[in-house]
Amino acid sequence: MKTAVLGAGNGGLACAFDLAQHGREVALFDLPEFGEQIAAVAASGSITATGDLEGTVPIAYAGHDIATALDGAEVVMVVGPAYATPPMAEIAKDHLKPGMTVVVCPASCAGALTFQQVAGLVPGGDIVVGETSTLPYAVRITGPATINVFLKLKAGTFVAATPPAGTQAIMDLIGDVWPLERAASVMQTTLQNGNPVIHPAVSLMNAGPIDRGGDFLFYEDGVTEGVGRLIGAVDAERLAIAEALGVSVMSEPQIGMMQGYMLEDNYSTSYSTAPGFLGIGAQNKLDHRYLTEDVGYGLVFLTDLARRMGVPTPVMDAEITLADTILGRDFRAEAARTLDTLGLGDLGPEELRAL
Repeated sequence: MKTAVLGAGNGGLACAFDLAQHGREVALFDLPEFGEQIAAVAASGSITATGDLEGTVPIAYAGHDIATALDGAEVVMVVGPAYATPPMAEIAKDHLKPGMTVVVCPASCAGALTFQQVAGLVPGGDIVVGETSTLPYAVRITGPATINVFLKLKAGTFVAATPPAGTQAIMDLIGDVWPLERAASVMQTTLQNGNPVIHPAVSLMNAGPIDRGGDFLFYEDGVTEGVGRLIGAVDAERLAIAEALGVSVMSEPQIGMMQGYMLEDNYSTSYSTAPGFLGIGAQNKLDHRYLTEDVGYGLVFLTDLARRMGVPTPVMDAEITLADTILGRDFRAEAARTLDTLGLGDLGPEELRAL
């Protein structure tokens, strides 16, 4: 089975490696402006992994020709941050064929709905579009065509299609690669994504060290009791949004323990001593996806949804304001991803759950 992986960052290389190790013919694509790892994989014809995944696997194609990457692919994995989904959908849309299945990994707040909208796909049509709740790895690129996988998740990767009738097709196609959990809808996968809960809190509370180059370990050094209280407060608001919407989600420590990241059900030492997070360094600048994506897309989307559900989010709102101030942005005004931008502003809770 041929699988196309769109995105050659940390997650894209990990997905490509894992798929190839499971016997898939893998085509790796990225936009021309992100050519370093594409060139490295093309030159070697392979990806090498250390850590929780090990070995070297062949990659059939690595390049910037979307037609070649998608030709004959049954599954298309769109792997990258939230801001990568629209351009990937735009460049792929004329090459998608009936019978293909597209999976946005991770959801990063309504990723499947975004891809479907930009690509002009009909919900429930002959191309299935879905998303996972999380990237199923903690992974970093360590060299040309080389990754270190700190953890491949043991469980807790939720998946849903939009509409939900297509979810089983996704599980049948890729369930041998990842231990997938069936979600009720893309609202569940979106709300189960913990990145907007964790990354902004740790980044904002460690803004000084990050601004000086980030020479510390993000979780081991960056999460203290006080930082943990902030993470917990944001998570409480996320859980309240889910409850108001009628969607079942797990708390961050609970899902982290299920996935194999963490050993404790709390918001402080559960992160700072988590086996799955050991050794992960902090980013070296504040203008980084932990704020630009997880605030600019994640928290903006969640607070927009919360307002429509009548759920107060003072802590999330405070984090957005702090990120605006630190980065000189206005993420609310930018409105990179909201229900209105997705054309869903008039839908109520029941209609959103059915997406």
